[in-house]
Amino acid sequence: MNSAMASLTPSATDLSPVSAPEFSLVRLYALRAAYFIMAAGIGIFMWPTVLHHTSDLAVANGIRFALLGGLGFTAAWGIRYPIQMLPILLFELIWKAIYLLAFALPLWSAHQITPAAAEDIKAVAMVIIFIPVVPWRYVFNQYILKPSERWK
Repeated sequence: MNSAMASLTPSATDLSPVSAPEFSLVRLYALRAAYFIMAAGIGIFMWPTVLHHTSDLAVANGIRFALLGGLGFTAAWGIRYPIQMLPILLFELIWKAIYLLAFALPLWSAHQITPAAAEDIKAVAMVIIFIPVVPWRYVFNQYILKPSERWK
């Protein structure tokens, strides 16, 4: 029985932290600035609507404001944990790339950009300032090359 219990308890080596690559202080502060921009921008533009809205807005766009409000709230954690919260920054990059490629580009190609769409495109295109901040080699190694966690 002792051998069965011993196999269920983690060893000291299992509990040791995995050595993460070192990131320069400049990189960490650049990531923190990106998270701050995300959190502050969403906080300024989305949270007033989340806190004070009409029933009509809740029916028509409530889910969008809730999602973006949650994203901004979570981005604030990136200020403290810039590497651990990289998936939030990646989510921001990915959804904006999807918008630009799947929605804005076809509108532009068809010459159907309205003033409202142009404002949305400008706001979304600002994501390009985050691209050089992301530690892409780490992202590739951590999320593409690293073996996945066990399934069973």
